[in-house]
This record gives sequence, structure tokens and C-alpha cells, in this order.
Amino acid sequence: MAGRTLIAALAVALVAVAPSAAASRTIPWSKLVGLQTGPVPWRYHEAGLAQRIGVVGLSRLPAEGSALHIHQHLDLYVAGRKVTLPANVGINFTQQFITEVHTHDTTGLIHVESPTQRDFRLGQLFGEWGVKLTASCVGRYCGHLKWWVNGQQVTGDPAQLILRPHQEIVIAEGAPPLVVPKSWPFPVGT
Repeated sequence: MAGRTLIAALAVALVAVAPSAAASRTIPWSKLVGLQTGPVPWRYHEAGLAQRIGVVGLSRLPAEGSALHIHQHLDLYVAGRKVTLPANVGINFTQQFITEVHTHDTTGLIHVESPTQRDFRLGQLFGEWGVKLTASCVGRYCGHLKWWVNGQQVTGDPAQLILRPHQEIVIAEGAPPLVVPKSWPFPVGT
């Protein structure tokens, strides 16, 4: 009997520390309403946001959460040109909601402001923006994707990157920047 109790306790412990399915799943890009398939620049359209956030595992919040409040910075390049991360990604002014992962301006600053402590991934931001991000593609541009976090080149799928405080994220499809930034001057108190 003691052996069964030990096995049951270990199973409960493993479930407790395992990441949630929503946090680790691959985004089904073809199911996103309003997925942008044209050339850059990619605008942000709040139409379809409610559907997209359900697919990527984000929530409609009446206000920014405060249990988790962190920031990252994104530099995105396509064919050697800097692409602007639009303002207000993850915010729907018409339906009056905001998601846990969003932007306020065009500086590339990502805000993670959640009412609960949990992991959020870079792909969730791209999903609500409506721009596909995989190990080999950003939007319709595929084949030569490279990416860095804090100046260190990384391999794999950037959509799966867990967002942590003060990450400087650089994604380049095609020619990368001459100098890959290692940090960004985050505002004091962020």
C-alpha cells in the first residue's frame, strides 16, 4: 500500500510542476482569423482579436493584471529591414479588453501584465498580432530565420520562447542587423 501511495504522490508532483498545455503547445497558425500573409509592414487589426487570443491561450481582461508584470524588447528584421512592432497589439478598444501580453507603442517594448503567475511565450504575441512565427518563418518570409536573446544566438522555434524580464529579442528573416543588440534601455521600474 505504501508503494501505491508513493507512486500517486509522485504523479501529483509531476503534474504540479509540468507546464500547462496552453503554455507549451504549438500555435495552429492556419486557425487564426486575419492571419497576415502579405508583405511587410504588418499592421495590427483588433478585428478578430477575440478569436485569435482563444487560439493562442490568452484572455480578455478588463484591465492590466498585476500578479506578473515584466517587459521584453523585440527587434524584428525582414530582408535586412527593421519591421515595426505596432502599437496596441493585444488591446481591443471597441470591445474594451486587453490581454496579458500586449504593446502600447511602436518602440518594440512588450508588456506582460497578468493577474496570475504563469509562463507566456513570444508566439502568443505574434498570434494576437496575426503574424506567423515558426522556426523557419516570420509572416510569409521563410527559409533564413535566425534569432537571438540578449545577444546570444538561439536555435529552435522562437514562438516557444518563454518571456522573462528584460529580454532583448532579435529575430531576422534574411540578412541580420550588422550589430545584434545585447540589451535595451528598459525604463526605470520595469
